[in-house]
Amino acid sequence: MESDGDSVFEYVTRAPDIPVYAVMVAYREDPSPFKLNLGIGVYRTEEGKPLLLNVVRKAEKLLVNELSANKEYLPITGLAEFNKLSAKLIFGADSSAIMENRVTTVHCLSGSGSLRIGAEFLAKHYHQRTVYMSQPTYANHPNFFVAAGITVKTYRYYDPTTCGLDFQGMLEDLGAASSGAIVLLQTCGHNPTGVDPNLEQWEQIRKLMRLKGLLPFFDCAYQGFVSSSLDADAQPVRMFVADGGECLTALSYSKIMGLYAERVGALSIVCKTADVASRVESQLKLIIRPMYSNPPIHGASIVTAILKDSPSIVTVILTYREMYGEWITELKAMTNRITSMRQQLYNALHDRAIPGDWSHITKQVGMFSLTGLNAEQVAFLTKEYHIYMSSDGRINLAGLSAKTVPYLADAIHAAVTHNA
Repeated sequence: MESDGDSVFEYVTRAPDIPVYAVMVAYREDPSPFKLNLGIGVYRTEEGKPLLLNVVRKAEKLLVNELSANKEYLPITGLAEFNKLSAKLIFGADSSAIMENRVTTVHCLSGSGSLRIGAEFLAKHYHQRTVYMSQPTYANHPNFFVAAGITVKTYRYYDPTTCGLDFQGMLEDLGAASSGAIVLLQTCGHNPTGVDPNLEQWEQIRKLMRLKGLLPFFDCAYQGFVSSSLDADAQPVRMFVADGGECLTALSYSKIMGLYAERVGALSIVCKTADVASRVESQLKLIIRPMYSNPPIHGASIVTAILKDSPSIVTVILTYREMYGEWITELKAMTNRITSMRQQLYNALHDRAIPGDWSHITKQVGMFSLTGLNAEQVAFLTKEYHIYMSSDGRINLAGLSAKTVPYLADAIHAAVTHNA
């Protein structure tokens, strides 16, 4: 029987829409045949379609045919082989930290879940409850730490006058940070700016942070998506690990293997000793257990099949090493297409003599570009041209194609001159 009167939830207020998903909904409901979605950060093919990597299809077929496979619960920390391979991917096969058992890795729900578990661990077991993150940063970053009760502060990072790195401002703010504070760093392909420090700048950042006793927490969502080299893109993390200090990394396979919906990621914590790493892992289990108990197996099994070196299914001709090589080839193809879109967009903007300096389009790296368009110009693009993007002017280069670049360039020309 239904009870009379108001709902017990009558006083629940309506939360505001999450911006990136609001853009998705608006795009989906737009009937225009010319609409273009450059908002959410997912890879698209030249035809504007989602991409399922061929190597992922092959890995899934192997899993289906594996007679010993089952759907039993995983341990709290997840698939053990996946954890080992994930640590190897980010820290390097020759990492002394791995060889000395100073790394604990737990299989989490993509990069977001890895960050959330890491934040909860720090809130419970680290003496500092302040985290510094770049201004701007990925919109969800503050949420992970606020939910854990950690205070969020920012350091200067992006210079809107140059659309590049405010390196001096970054050093000054980190230098003024509370001793021992947590610092969230994006390893490569910075979201939303597309601006990364170079290796010399990373070394200065490392020295300053170690001098101040700041704890680095790396968000690694785009390894291999910037330079096409997994090793090159991981160098910032490896520099911090090589000095013997401690750090955290959140690794995601959403972009680099196209496993968005599988939610596959790993949190690794590099400790001073193997004993500390073991104790840290025991506490991570206590955090994961009441949240989701243990992670799903399918996506991690795909990653493991692709990353591991030797075949285990003798009836299949294609070896896992060949699968790894095929993944690298597909990863490079995606990266090269993004780079090509950058160059094509810059050329189109330059050819139209649009007011302003657009060279930052090609100087920035990775999937995203903070174009320099303001909120008014973005609103104009949406209203007049049915082009959807974040209000800060961030675009996903992978959402473009050779056919849509001229359309976007014409629209930007109109927006800039209309709002001049």
